Amino acid sequence: MKLSDSRDLPKDADVPVFAEPWEAQAFAMAVKLNEAGVFQWSEWAETLGAELKAEPERPYYESWLAALEKLVKAKGVVTEPERLARIEAWDRAAKATPHGQPIILSRG
Repeated sequence: MKLSDSRDLPKDADVPVFAEPWEAQAFAMAVKLNEAGVFQWSEWAETLGAELKAEPERPYYESWLAALEKLVKAKGVVTEPERLARIEAWDRAAKATPHGQPIILSRG
């Protein structure tokens, strides 16, 4: 199965569509981690499917991000303290960023 074959993936004429830049970034991270051999698409499909089933009302790319975090943690790509530190850095940067401006981690 190819990633583009996913029936739940938001698409327009078979091309993924993104409502926000972070969605495209999360998509690209999953593609790159697969290309790097961190996980197989079958693992991705299983993990994403479980996230979609667990919280069917959650927006699609929030489930995508949750699946990505689970696989990255399970594969030892980042430690839990590193993951939490990155979340904290994003939160600080978001709070320090003027409305409508891109979030830049160095702002936090």
